[in-house]
Amino acid sequence: MAQNKGLKEWFRKKVVAIKRKPQRIGLVAFVITFLYYALNLTYISNTTAKIQGSGMGLCGFATMLFSILSLVTYSNAFPHRKKVNKPMLILFFVMIAAIFFCDFRYRSLIFEAVFRETNPIVVNTGTAFISKAASVLYTHMILLAVSTVLTALSPVFKKLLGKINTAVDVDGYDQMEALDISEEE
Repeated sequence: MAQNKGLKEWFRKKVVAIKRKPQRIGLVAFVITFLYYALNLTYISNTTAKIQGSGMGLCGFATMLFSILSLVTYSNAFPHRKKVNKPMLILFFVMIAAIFFCDFRYRSLIFEAVFRETNPIVVNTGTAFISKAASVLYTHMILLAVSTVLTALSPVFKKLLGKINTAVDVDGYDQMEALDISEEE
């Protein structure tokens, strides 16, 4: 019973923290998106080395660079106890658009290399990383889109989370008498 009460209190504190800063939802989503790309970067690098398409290395580099910079920009777009920094938020969305473009361009370069008429790259067990890289990029684009939508819906989340009652019930609070704060001599 006490453990259940402690779990409820922990959950309540997390909801209160999210109510105060609903933009954390988008930040967590972007961190997960970045980690997914960063942890699968080996497939991207091996594909770049095998295919050596025009601009593949630049696209991979730009995606990684803008992913890191977008997290910093996101943090600066939502300063603590201040209004949203609109120029930083615009810069953040520009970086997200650049990441999306680089992912799309990289995937198209993979498909061009695999399906070209002269000397196509054969995907077999030795080059299975190429198909894995294409699927990583596709999943990354989906995660990027979901994270962007979660960020854009941050004001909606704030209103919805505001409706959740996170007040703590204190025993005997209703039975307290009115405090007399008048001057007594």
